[in-house]
Amino acid sequence: MIEAAIEVADAEGFAALSMNRVAQQLGFTAMSLYRYVDSKQTLIELLLDRVIGAPPEIPRGTHWREGLQRWALAEYAAIERHPWWLDIPLNDPPMGPNNIAWLEVGLGTLAETAVPEPIRMQLVMNLTFYVMGRMRMARGLSIDDAEDDDYVAISQRLIDPQRFPNVAAALSVNPFDDEIDWNKADFEFGLARMLDGYENFVRTFE
Repeated sequence: MIEAAIEVADAEGFAALSMNRVAQQLGFTAMSLYRYVDSKQTLIELLLDRVIGAPPEIPRGTHWREGLQRWALAEYAAIERHPWWLDIPLNDPPMGPNNIAWLEVGLGTLAETAVPEPIRMQLVMNLTFYVMGRMRMARGLSIDDAEDDDYVAISQRLIDPQRFPNVAAALSVNPFDDEIDWNKADFEFGLARMLDGYENFVRTFE
């Protein structure tokens, strides 16, 4: 049933997900699904955990910065496979086994540091907020290469360099390199700068 729900959401988006639609995917009646889950909310909670999957394996002894980088990139990849996961409302912290395993691995990367445990939790949670927030924004914009070029060309014509000299200078050359995945590259740039800040912060406990 969970796999059928994932198939529906992959094809039609999270908004299309309903007990009726999942039942149709399975060739069952909606009422028959209630023998397995008591509500759509339960189904969504199961999806929230299944879709994110298992966390990456980060060997003991890995430097905490490398570990957190691998952890964040793995979360990016997991969500990228099913981007509608970002549309699931988070009314409470996810408590499924996969989500708890992700938290365990994230906290484990900081286990050898002198950072107090409550602050380790804050560091890991802020990192996952960055991953989800950055991906949500990129998904909302969903700019393709052609639109990138149009945006730059139009902006170069319309922006007054006398009034907005810094913006005009930034757009004087096309910042969107067609040879790279802009969203992924921008995500990795922001992640590196965030970890730069973490590195300075962790040093204060040494």
